[in-house]
Amino acid sequence: MFRELGTVFLSRYGRVSTTASGEEALERVRRERPDVVVVDLHLPDLDGTRVCYEIRTAPATADTAVVVMGSHSAEEHARAIRAGASDVLPKPLSRVILVESVARFLTPGPPRGLPRIGLRTPVRLRSESGEHWGTVRNLSRGGLFIESDWTPGGPEEVALEFALPEGSRRLSPTAVVVWQSDAATGAHNSGMGVRFAGLDREVSRRLDSYVHERWAASRGAVARGNPG
Repeated sequence: MFRELGTVFLSRYGRVSTTASGEEALERVRRERPDVVVVDLHLPDLDGTRVCYEIRTAPATADTAVVVMGSHSAEEHARAIRAGASDVLPKPLSRVILVESVARFLTPGPPRGLPRIGLRTPVRLRSESGEHWGTVRNLSRGGLFIESDWTPGGPEEVALEFALPEGSRRLSPTAVVVWQSDAATGAHNSGMGVRFAGLDREVSRRLDSYVHERWAASRGAVARGNPG
């Protein structure tokens, strides 16, 4: 039933092909080279992260975007990210989020970014080198830009702790540092872009709701201010 619904949701963006197992999916990917693969984390024969890893590490399919769905825990989310997932979606799945995720990988050139909002809130970072502090400057459901005088020496997974402005509960995901900027080299702000790794379903949904509500409101304000 889910495969049929997914086909209905995604068919407006191109031809949709479905399979019932991980092995069948891998064989189809090798033969047809799709632009995007949507794979469930829990399959009857293979773990979804194994399917993702096989696709992302094979030279012939390494550029294929893989959207992994069905993460419930921070550990599952992190496993999918480490396996090379292009996006990770929790269940029960939102049709809007599924379509948004797939569509961003189908445009020519680099994939479109996720909806992102400006934010200013303190964040604590813990890494192998110790504890550090910074300021979250923008947020998407996939990650953060953190302004900080400290940046790691290279790609690294760090533990974060921060709170959304309207929330009292602190969020504690882990994240992978994917890029860094240094004011000494001409960047506007010293800091780093991080992608969430360990992110459980509840926190993922809170972030998604928070970002989309404010992103939609900001888009509405721009539209009302520029009616022409």
